[in-house]
Amino acid sequence: MRIRTATRLLAGLLLLPAPMLLAQEQGGAPAAPVATPSTSPAEEVPVITPAPAASPAAPETPSATPEATPAAATPTPTPAPAKAVPPPAPPTAREITDALSDTDVKQALELIRASYVDPTEFTDEALNRATLQGLLERLGSGAGIEESHAAAESSPLRAEILDDRIGYVRMGSLSADSLAEFDAALENFKSKSLRSLIIDFRATPASGNYELAAEYIKRLSPKGKMLFALRRPNNKQELMFTSSFDPAFDGVVVSVVNRHTAGAAEVIAAVLREVSNALVVGQTTAGQAAEFTHLPLRGGKQVRVAVGEVNLPGDREIFPSGLKPDLAVRIAPKVEAEVLQTALEKGVGGLVFERERPRLNEAALVAGENPELEEYAARPDPSTGRRIFDRALQRAVDLITTISIFAGERGKN
Repeated sequence: MRIRTATRLLAGLLLLPAPMLLAQEQGGAPAAPVATPSTSPAEEVPVITPAPAASPAAPETPSATPEATPAAATPTPTPAPAKAVPPPAPPTAREITDALSDTDVKQALELIRASYVDPTEFTDEALNRATLQGLLERLGSGAGIEESHAAAESSPLRAEILDDRIGYVRMGSLSADSLAEFDAALENFKSKSLRSLIIDFRATPASGNYELAAEYIKRLSPKGKMLFALRRPNNKQELMFTSSFDPAFDGVVVSVVNRHTAGAAEVIAAVLREVSNALVVGQTTAGQAAEFTHLPLRGGKQVRVAVGEVNLPGDREIFPSGLKPDLAVRIAPKVEAEVLQTALEKGVGGLVFERERPRLNEAALVAGENPELEEYAARPDPSTGRRIFDRALQRAVDLITTISIFAGERGKN
């Protein structure tokens, strides 16, 4: 009996969880009581397994489920290097003086005059010259000193057809004879059903004949359109120019200008953009869309000063800031001069379209010819092997081509 009871007690102890055994070995109280087995021989002695209790010293029970593999760490993107911000441009002398009050201007003049190292710089003559110099710089294109008998520039009108689809007019000097040639060119383009026109003002000398400018504009403007106004504030006068007949050409028009395009020429380009949607390609114009008077000086020179200014429809002005192009094209002055001279002598066709360079072939060898050498010798400057192109005119042709393609696609829809 004792042996059986001891055996059962030992079995019960073996069934105890490890944490309780550990606690008992360390002298701690069990988390739950163990039931005392019965001494009755007729009954089986059940062993009651207590619920395991949490213990601070108990290790974590390993889970049967395998641990999830941690996701790979996402690399931190390297930030793009910050763009270098250029320092602001220093203010100009005009910006500095314009920011001063009248009192500060007077005081600055007095302080400089009293303290400057060279007092001779402040004689009445020096001050008068400085005043005139500063005034001319501030007025820009609105005033100037020039020779009283400067020879009037003359430039011929040239007209040709580019790629059998675009009429081109190098305007030249604005005059009654030139206007008649312009009419003939437009009539020729119309007879050939051309729908695009490029007007080049880069070889047009400055002119203040705005009545004649209006006549050029009328050839390309809808009838009844207000073209521009010439205002003379000192005389309280205003001349209005309006288109009085149907246009001689109806199609896409692009004007080509540069920094020398001045007076009546820049007014024609500006007004055509306003009333006929003619785009402008090139550089900002001279900003001389004004009426000037020329006053003689005793020394033989003359003063040129603006007494009136041109206002576009909507009361917009291009004097003295100039007409800004819709498509700006930079070109070095030396290259531009070479382009215009070549165009005058040989036309512009060879300056616009870049053709594939001819190659030496079997037929040329049989004929004893070399197309490569012939092409090289035909270039404007065979010593350097350089061909020149009119980049501004190329952009004008590209613009017309794009508009034509867009108009064709739109017509299909």
